[in-house]
Amino acid sequence: MSPAETALAVLVLLVTPGPTNTLLFLAGTERGWWPSLRLIPAELAGYLTGVIPLMLIGTALLGRYPSVEPLITVLAGIWVAVLAVRLIRPSQTTLSAAVVTPRLVCITTLLNPKALIFGLVLLPGATAALNLAIFVASVVLVAAGWAGAGALVAKGDARALPLLRRLAAVWLAVVSAALMLRGLSA
Repeated sequence: MSPAETALAVLVLLVTPGPTNTLLFLAGTERGWWPSLRLIPAELAGYLTGVIPLMLIGTALLGRYPSVEPLITVLAGIWVAVLAVRLIRPSQTTLSAAVVTPRLVCITTLLNPKALIFGLVLLPGATAALNLAIFVASVVLVAAGWAGAGALVAKGDARALPLLRRLAAVWLAVVSAALMLRGLSA
């Protein structure tokens, strides 16, 4: 693929709603756009921790151990279910505090099944370094967009936060079920 085609494919996949985007959206509702940007390095750390090894040895590893991919998908589904429960039933301390932390974003992104597509399909090849640079820039752009969308929706209305957390939890439960079903059916 050309750099332009790679950029478009990466952007389309990154923009797709998923667990990490849901967390960034929720962070935007919790604390606003500017403070939410501090979560972007955590997202990058999660993606790069998964994507770079996949780019380097992923194809050989999955060819040798094909059961690893469904296992990763099921584990990701379980993690997303845990996130959904955390959002739907926050503790008293998190009702007034931010639920979305850098650690949560990093782990969620590391387990994001999109990393498999990036690391095994979209980024490897003769232009891997350029593709990785395109990927990093796209992650920053899309993360800022999701956080900004959350900030716009909340717009300082503290009453909207519990409802938005519940909606995010429901969406994550749907994503979790889909991931676990995909992993178990493979």
